[in-house]
Amino acid sequence: MSNRRPFDPRLLRRVPATRRHLAVLGLLGVGAAALIITQATALATVLAEAIHGRLDRAALAVFVATVAARAGLVWAQGVVAARSAAAVKAALRVDLLDAVGRRGPGWLAGQRAGTIATLTGRGLDALDAYFTGYLPQLVLSVTVPIAVLARLTFADWSSALIVAVTLPLIPIFGALLGWQAQAATERQWRRLSRLGGHFLDMVAGLPTLRAFGRARAQVDVVRRMADGHRRATMSTLRIAFLSALVLELVATLSVALVAVPIGLRLLGGGLTLQTALLVLLLTPEAYLPLRAAGSRFHASMEGLTALDEALTLSTRETPGAGPGATTTARGTAAAGESVPAPAPDAAIRLESVTVDYGRTIALRDVSLTIRPGERIAVVGPSGAGKSTLLGLLLGFVTPTDGRVVVGGAEARSASPGDQILVDAAGPTGVDLDAWRGRIAWVPQRAHLFAASLADNIRLGHPDAPADAVRRAVRAANLDDVVAGLPDGLDTLLGERGHGLSSGQRQRVALARAFLRVEFAGPAPLILLDEPTARLDGAAEAVVLDATRRLVAGRTALLVAHRPALLREADRVLRVDDGRVRELTAVRPAPDVVATA
Repeated sequence: MSNRRPFDPRLLRRVPATRRHLAVLGLLGVGAAALIITQATALATVLAEAIHGRLDRAALAVFVATVAARAGLVWAQGVVAARSAAAVKAALRVDLLDAVGRRGPGWLAGQRAGTIATLTGRGLDALDAYFTGYLPQLVLSVTVPIAVLARLTFADWSSALIVAVTLPLIPIFGALLGWQAQAATERQWRRLSRLGGHFLDMVAGLPTLRAFGRARAQVDVVRRMADGHRRATMSTLRIAFLSALVLELVATLSVALVAVPIGLRLLGGGLTLQTALLVLLLTPEAYLPLRAAGSRFHASMEGLTALDEALTLSTRETPGAGPGATTTARGTAAAGESVPAPAPDAAIRLESVTVDYGRTIALRDVSLTIRPGERIAVVGPSGAGKSTLLGLLLGFVTPTDGRVVVGGAEARSASPGDQILVDAAGPTGVDLDAWRGRIAWVPQRAHLFAASLADNIRLGHPDAPADAVRRAVRAANLDDVVAGLPDGLDTLLGERGHGLSSGQRQRVALARAFLRVEFAGPAPLILLDEPTARLDGAAEAVVLDATRRLVAGRTALLVAHRPALLREADRVLRVDDGRVRELTAVRPAPDVVATA
């Protein structure tokens, strides 16, 4: 045992079904304690009578019945514990995936993607040992010693006193060893998370590694990381085995401290045979649950570490805010208050926005107004902050300072209709899912899933009918691609759209955008992140033709390098080293505020 809590109370709030399972385990623990007392009493009676040459059939029947009842009770404990483990794992996996969807792709930066992947698989599976092994023993380590001490007090108070004094030695020694085991387990978990994240990155980049002949080197890296995880695991196991040895030794010596006086008193005639047998049968039962809990705690420590990590990562609370509080356009809203998504045909303002990723500053004190109906092109070198600008409008990126507001007509002016999309102070209370439902987004690298072409297009609107999908296909100039596929729109694509070229994948993304535009209501916001990048001239012309139809008459922000796409813009902004400035007005349009 260690300074890590044996049970995390956050689990009761996150998975309410756990309360019912714990209550049932508690009742079963009380029943187990009663059966242990009954079984020991009956067995002591049977043995005492047998030594005198008699057979107490009633006591023997009670003993057999209690043995059968204890077997059934152990089975029931296993069933309840297994169901509890399954419910908790399912709920935490849903919460983790919900956290990913809620916080956006920016939250998965660094090693967090590997941590999430490890948690949802191997990590949470380690909870089985905790729920089916440690938790039932934890309940028994409370109910059984109390019941045994109470029974021993009435049978032989001196033996009860020895048991009461020596019982705390087991958790004390367990805690001393548990501190070392906890540190070793946390090192093991960190190595496993790094291994999972690195392996995930390696698999995703395997074609690049093979092309540059670096696949073998990465295999060696994974082998070294796996060997480090193996050493950390063996270190944890050594501590666990040492803990089991110590606990067994303490329990054995404690039982001996009771057994030796009992034997001497029995020989001296100061104690009846039945009472001596009862004490000798009950004393080991008092130590057994604590010994088992101590040894199984080490086996479940990896699961406890994963549980703490999952509860922390999937929490809905905001650092620095009170539990359940969300920040609205005018301050802090009460828990559960719903703020409708702003209309995308309103002006969008960035007010002194700075985005600092720690290693680099993506945007520096940017103030910008995007008016309804404007088509604004954003240019700049790679890494200048263009995609971060789109991430702010999508709610994927939280500014380090400043805010993004949808509402009033003038920059830095406040009106009752203003709503904050993202704010450095915390969550906004705006329904970002509803806001994103009114945005058509074509990313730089469209991700296609291993599903049918129609299902990939329906990401723009999951409930779109077949005729709407076909209209989106025509609008995106995807007809020839669909005609060449063996099953048309029902053709199953490979992972990441394997089987389609880059230009075809971009046209699928445009079809999604057209589908979103059709169902998003009037004047949606269009965000395009270099849709013609990495395309040849012919593919670029096809994509550009569809892009013109998509942005016509709508508010659009286009990240672009190609001159052909710049000609579709009303104005051009340049992002350089995180600062935004206006270059030129391609068409007459209202002034845009862009200050560094």
